[in-house]
Amino acid sequence: MHAIPTVQIDNERTTVTEWRFAPGADTGFHTHAMDYIVVPMTTGVLRLEEPSGVREVQLTAGLSYTRPAGVVHNVINANSYEFVFVEIELK
Repeated sequence: MHAIPTVQIDNERTTVTEWRFAPGADTGFHTHAMDYIVVPMTTGVLRLEEPSGVREVQLTAGLSYTRPAGVVHNVINANSYEFVFVEIELK
């Protein structure tokens, strides 16, 4: 089962996407082509499948973080409840 992306803004400078993950849902493996910011709307754990292995990260609602272009991973909801974050890609 895949996470559900909803693009909220897509213009010359940014793409803003809300990602909704049912329990166990994932994004599928992907490479980020742009620098990005994640704004968690839910507190919980995401499992990251990365080329170097698998790890779990704790996210807190409202506590944003940023990553550079080139990140490769599959993001999986490791919680028993829906997890939501907003991703802001910088073009």
